[in-house]
This record gives sequence, C-alpha cells and structure tokens, in this order.
Amino acid sequence: MTDIEHPETFHGLPVLTLPGPGSQSADPLPAADSVAWRLESAWQGDLTFAGLWRHFVDTVDTTKVRALLIGPWWQEDYVSFTPVVELLAGDADRFPALKALFLADVVGEECELSWLEMADITPVVEAFGALEELTVRGCGSTFGDGSTLALRPVRHTSLRKLRFESGGLPAEVVRAVGASELPALEHLELWLGVSEYGGDAGVEDLAPLLSGASIPALRHLGLQNSEIQDEIAAAVASAPVVAQLESLSLAMGTLGDEGVEALLSGQPLTHLTSLDLHHHYAGAALMDRLGELLGPDRVIRDVDEVAYWDPDEDEFRYVAVSE
Repeated sequence: MTDIEHPETFHGLPVLTLPGPGSQSADPLPAADSVAWRLESAWQGDLTFAGLWRHFVDTVDTTKVRALLIGPWWQEDYVSFTPVVELLAGDADRFPALKALFLADVVGEECELSWLEMADITPVVEAFGALEELTVRGCGSTFGDGSTLALRPVRHTSLRKLRFESGGLPAEVVRAVGASELPALEHLELWLGVSEYGGDAGVEDLAPLLSGASIPALRHLGLQNSEIQDEIAAAVASAPVVAQLESLSLAMGTLGDEGVEALLSGQPLTHLTSLDLHHHYAGAALMDRLGELLGPDRVIRDVDEVAYWDPDEDEFRYVAVSE
C-alpha cells in the first residue's frame, strides 16, 4: 500500500492504541475524550476482537469517547469484518459522544489492501446518528465466506466527512453514496481503484454525486485513484457540483492529457482553492496551462516517479493504491 499509513491524529485527537488486558503498563489511561482510541487484536495471543471489545467497554468510559479506530481485528488468520460491525452497531448506545469512526485502520505490513475485505457497513452508519466523520478502508473483492464491502442508501443528517480508501471500490457502494441523503456532508473522498480488486464503478455510477443534488453542503470532492481518471475528468468538467466546491481532487489515478484537456475546455475552475492532480500522466505543457489558469500554488502536481514516465517507451499506467 502506498499513500496509506496509520494516522497519528484522527478527528483532531492524538491516536492511542488501547493496551490489551494483559498489558503490564503502569501508566494510567488518559481521559476518554482526550484521545482517539485505536483497537487491534491481531498478534495478541489468544485475544479475540470480541475479548478486546469487552475489555474496552469495561475499562474506558465509552460515554465520553469521541473518536474510535478499528485496527486489525483478526488473530493469525484473516476473518470477516461482519462480527466487528455487529459489535459496533449492537453497542452504539454506549457511545453517545462518538463523532468519528475509522473502519479498518490497517497498513500493508498488517494486510495488503487487496486482501482487506470488509462487510456491509450500513448497520454502523445507521446506528451512530451523531457521527460526523467516517473513514472506511478496504476492497470490494470477495472474501472466502462471501463478505465484501457494501453499503445501502441511508439518510444521515450529521455526517460531514466521508472517506473510502480502496484499491477497488464496488459500484454498489458508489451508487449507495449517491442515493443517500447527506445534507451536512462537506467532504467526500472516494478512492475508486481498479476492476481487478472489485472497483467496477463507471462514470454513470457517479452521476448523482456529480449533480450535487443530495449533497448541498459539499465543499470538497475527491474522485481519485481510478483507472478511468480521464473519463472522470471529462465528466467533472461539466458537472453541476463543481460550482459549489472549494477544492477538488482527481489525484492518484491514470489522468493523462485527455483528462487535463477536458478540464481546460470545461466549466471555470478558477474558484477552486485547490486542484489536486498528484500521481498523473499528463504532459508538462498541459499542466503548466492549468497552473497559469488557477495559479501554480493551487494546482498540486507530482515531481516523483510518474514525472519520469515516457509514453513512447511505456504505455502502461497504474493507480497509486491497488494491491
């Protein structure tokens, strides 16, 4: 996984991994509302996630917990995320102050993103009505028991930031976000990924989001990490939602000259404070034109490995995060 690491802060709070019940640490735990709590049960002997969860709710005043991250939930062998969803949704009334939730804070050394298969997260979204921030990491490829990342359309009036980090985001999830009522949503970020890992969304699946009708408060839109980035850029170039945005990201994907030309010939983008196109395959001349149009400090572009990509020698393009 590139571009993926454990956050040091989440929802403005420092992240603290909860010591297991057998920990010998003499330091007292901090106040429940002063940190973002991270739970991981992997590599802790016989400790299951259910056991760690019981330890958490028995040890920490969960009525004051503001932010929670779920790390590796398996032990030696990878297991479905469904039991974690059931624990979270079943104990939601224990967390009246919870504002931020990170499902699957897992990095490559723990599990490659292409193996990080999830479950239907709808029960969690529905159970935490006061949630303001939700990050979900995982792919859409099917696990051995048939579980995969899924979401049904929801109405959620508090959610302000929604982020899916995926090497393959299912079209079903994209359509569900577009069909949801999210009147408070200000920040939406979708890593669409590649078809090999379940990322089967097309531009037509993005149409409700690009209309902006169900997300009137949206100020940042990220449609990124896609193998159809040029097609997405062409759709964004005439999308009604762009007029209400302050920042836009089409980064991490296979954006090339075709996509940048569509942006240059489309609707005005000069109102944007930031246009993130890092990890792109467009020529320098076109990127310079965008910089002249918006101002060079408002266009984020690479100077890393893809800057040396030569289409005459290698036509293959890759997204930043897949396997």
